[in-house]
Amino acid sequence: MTFNIETRKVQQTGGSSFIISLPKAWIQKHKIEPKDTIGILSQPDGNLLITPKINSEDYIKSKVFDVDDITESHYFFRLLIGAYIMGYSVITVKSSKKFEPFLRDSVVNFTKIAIGPEIVEESNNIIIIKDLLNPKEMPFEKTIRRMYILVQGMHEDAIKALETGDKNLADEVIKRDNDVDRLHWLIGRQSHIVLRDIVLCQKMGITLEDASHFHQISRFLERIGDHAVKIAKNVLLINFKKIDKELINDILKASKLSLELLGKSLDAWLQKSIIIANDNIEAIKKLISITEKINLNTSNSTELSIAIGYILESIRRTGEYAGDISEIIINNLV
Repeated sequence: MTFNIETRKVQQTGGSSFIISLPKAWIQKHKIEPKDTIGILSQPDGNLLITPKINSEDYIKSKVFDVDDITESHYFFRLLIGAYIMGYSVITVKSSKKFEPFLRDSVVNFTKIAIGPEIVEESNNIIIIKDLLNPKEMPFEKTIRRMYILVQGMHEDAIKALETGDKNLADEVIKRDNDVDRLHWLIGRQSHIVLRDIVLCQKMGITLEDASHFHQISRFLERIGDHAVKIAKNVLLINFKKIDKELINDILKASKLSLELLGKSLDAWLQKSIIIANDNIEAIKKLISITEKINLNTSNSTELSIAIGYILESIRRTGEYAGDISEIIINNLV
């Protein structure tokens, strides 16, 4: 496919106005008539954007799922999440017969966990889901801050469950994973929407590069949340009668450093500081060294050693993901 840029000569009318003609094919494609109003936006890079969509938020992007051949609820749920993340405003689920119960359950679960979609119409063989959230009401920065708070709290509570032997607390950490996922999906959705809608992007006060960086940061925060869940799940497997107090203290020290790395990545982002981000990346070496020196052979229990090994790996990965976030911050600031 070849790319041909069209050129137009600038003409002057009157004393101070300059005009150019618009391509006929573009005019016809968007059904623009004489005296219609179009939008003109000046871009930071010097380009001029001409758009037929002045109120871009009113643009409806629809997706239809025919579920006659779908027999598995997890698969259908993933399809709904995929449509949500890709930015569809209206999702229609239809069938030639009455819905199987698992299909409606998947739709209900989807609307409960995703932020914005609601069922606006329903019958025995059709369900219409509409996104009621205005993207401008959930700015990227607000969602990222919320994700930081959630994953930090999950990690802290998972380690507290290890320290105190509180398996109920570990269970609570596992349940909170959905809260992180739904925010990560929202960031993904917002990113796809602004990538196809430069008008909305500018109304939200961000660049396309900002949207991409927010999505990357969100992905790493979601993974940090996953590792907090892994810590909690391994806490549930531990026989606390066999665990050594000194080993617990060593793990607590490693966790503290890991959370410091996570906190500094947030500081670097809020303060727009390349220095803090760079120092954070360098500090990862200390965390790796601490986790590698922890002796897992303090007990005769193989199961205990394996569980502790997984916990230490998640603590290390949390710090490393904080370093990855710091790298994104540096790239963005540069």
